Amino acid sequence: MRDMLLVSKQPGPHAYKRAVNERPDIPNRLNREFGAHKPNQAWCGDITYIWTGQKWVYLAVVIDLYARRVVGWAMSDKPDAALAVKALDRAYEQRGRPRGVMIHWDQGCQYSSIKYRQRLWRYQIAQSMSRRGNCWDNSPMERLFRSLKT
Repeated sequence: MRDMLLVSKQPGPHAYKRAVNERPDIPNRLNREFGAHKPNQAWCGDITYIWTGQKWVYLAVVIDLYARRVVGWAMSDKPDAALAVKALDRAYEQRGRPRGVMIHWDQGCQYSSIKYRQRLWRYQIAQSMSRRGNCWDNSPMERLFRSLKT
């Protein structure tokens, strides 16, 4: 490299945004208690992006923490509230319209939208949100996406 006057360029450290505003109206009910004792007790969800070979698409997934299985999913060109609602609808129908479910997401704007929260109210699903900027609060989803992309 020296002989050819090449210089290695390394990316700099990632500048994480330091968030200070939490959502007091949507607490972290799950609180990293990822071991559910029965099906449809606690679900987790998140959105990621996937390269299809032609374009980027967004994938929303809902898993049941009891068996760590995907119970609902949806894909879209946009990571909006409609995508999150579609994944939630599929999970709700696939699991036989369960009662007493708690669903945990990160603090994405999709999950605090009026459209999404109205659907949770209709299904009588309790909402839990990770602390701002804390990926460990939703680690089952991060692990699923890591496996999927690997």
